[in-house]
Amino acid sequence: MIEEKPMTLPFLKMSAVDAGYTSQSRVLFGIDIEVKVGEVVCLLGRNGAGKTTTIRAICGLLPIAAGSIHFDGKDITNVGPASTVAAGIAVVPEGRRVFPTLTVEENLMMGAYSRRRGFVPRVCADEIYELFPRLAERRKQHGGTLSGGEQQMLAMGRAMMTQPRLLLLDEPSMGLAPLLFELVFDTINKLAMRGITILLVEQNAVAALDVADRGYVIERGRLVQTGQAADLEQTTDVRSSYLGS
Repeated sequence: MIEEKPMTLPFLKMSAVDAGYTSQSRVLFGIDIEVKVGEVVCLLGRNGAGKTTTIRAICGLLPIAAGSIHFDGKDITNVGPASTVAAGIAVVPEGRRVFPTLTVEENLMMGAYSRRRGFVPRVCADEIYELFPRLAERRKQHGGTLSGGEQQMLAMGRAMMTQPRLLLLDEPSMGLAPLLFELVFDTINKLAMRGITILLVEQNAVAALDVADRGYVIERGRLVQTGQAADLEQTTDVRSSYLGS
């Protein structure tokens, strides 16, 4: 019997990370974030606070100027996006970025290319269609003709096709109508219940804290609050700044 990893060990660990888009311009300053196996952790903040920059730093899309990033005990600092994908990290980027001229089915298959031998993409695709019945109805439709909410589902499904060990979600609620917003967050809940480890970047603090186990608050590239999601909901600064009360 394979022994599961203790929940006390960080699966993803960012230690004192400084990062930016150029060597002279830093956006993140001393970021310390931990995500344990099976956790949903949210990163809250206003526009321009450094949330998306944090995701890009983890993915290897930005150079780390100081500090380190470890994933499952291995140093992935500055290894590049190909290596982070190979390690089992998948990202649903801000703005979805589906392939507009490919069908829904073809978009999903693009997510399967990084998988190792023995992977059966059809089986995984059927699971995605079960999670998102709308995608099943539109499997032959081009990605560019889908609504914003449907494109968000497709972007999430494509990331899940990699069978990730860690899923990074960058602003999944952006631009969604209320009904599709609820559907997307219901799916995040379902993924969490399946034990998928998730780092969720989100402006909608109410929805993010509702689905998360723990959370961090970032302002101007620095972490200013951290704690259990239920505790953050009761914090005066978080309530006044992000929960409208």
